[in-house]
Amino acid sequence: MSRRVLVASRNAKKLNELRRILAEAGVEGLEIVGLDEVPPYEEAPETGATFAENALAKARDGAAATGLACVADDSGLSVDALNGMPGVLSARWSGGHGADAANNELLLAQLTDVPDERRGARFVSACALVADGREVVMIGEWPGRVAREPAGDGGFGYDPLFVPDGGAVSAAQLTPAEKDAASHRGRALRALLPALEELAVG
Repeated sequence: MSRRVLVASRNAKKLNELRRILAEAGVEGLEIVGLDEVPPYEEAPETGATFAENALAKARDGAAATGLACVADDSGLSVDALNGMPGVLSARWSGGHGADAANNELLLAQLTDVPDERRGARFVSACALVADGREVVMIGEWPGRVAREPAGDGGFGYDPLFVPDGGAVSAAQLTPAEKDAASHRGRALRALLPALEELAVG
């Protein structure tokens, strides 16, 4: 019988990303479910000062409310010229939560006068697992730079503006498999694999 693991998200792309990474690693015995597949519970606001604090808070809430092992992530874009912002405010940079187009427009406006060589940025993801009284948090980083205009219609968030180091296309122009292999969340989730493997055999 497989063990259910809650991913504290309604984003189908995030759920499928973890499913793909588990399948690639040959981890069996875990059934990944999202927030839409469990009874609703009150989700605490994201008030942490770091991605790790927010991810852990979300994973604790999910585990406490459902009794399931819970994986949660908090991620965002850290731009060098903006002293690491938007950071934990990435999803609501323009005021509304998850307004991707408005967030991208605001970021471009703030970087209008910043030359190409100073447009360095990195996506950062903290992935937390809370299960059986144990808490694990892993951090993944994906370095790159902010382009001058969006490109591509894959991905979400700031993907159309983010060009990974060594690449010529935006994160929104990569295939799901290419993005999994390189992305901040993919790196953090792969770092969580040993703990997830323990759940699968436990």
